[in-house]
Amino acid sequence: MSYVDGFVVPVPKKNVEAYRRFSRKAGKIWMEYGALEYLECVADDVPPGKVTSFAMSVKLKKDEVVVFSWIRYKSRKHRDAVNKKVMADPRIAKMGPDNMPFDGKRMIYGGFKPIVSL
Repeated sequence: MSYVDGFVVPVPKKNVEAYRRFSRKAGKIWMEYGALEYLECVADDVPPGKVTSFAMSVKLKKDEVVVFSWIRYKSRKHRDAVNKKVMADPRIAKMGPDNMPFDGKRMIYGGFKPIVSL
């Protein structure tokens, strides 16, 4: 079974196109180093919550939208190897915190081991 890195990101609405360009560049690098899938999705039907929600999770502001993303790998070991190469790539260094079209401090991310795959 595969392994997935998941992300929830607050993106200013005015920066969605810049985020798309940023992500396309990043995705190409991840795929170049062996990721099986790289997907970025902008919120379209995401209800507000009273206790929890995607918006609450990233302290979404009125002028922002949630982006939900994932990168799929063969295994955790494969993910660790791919990410090591990606993080050593100078193209990624150029995309660092000062060049991100979103507030990286409010991004939520983590690695997930699938328990069902159909």
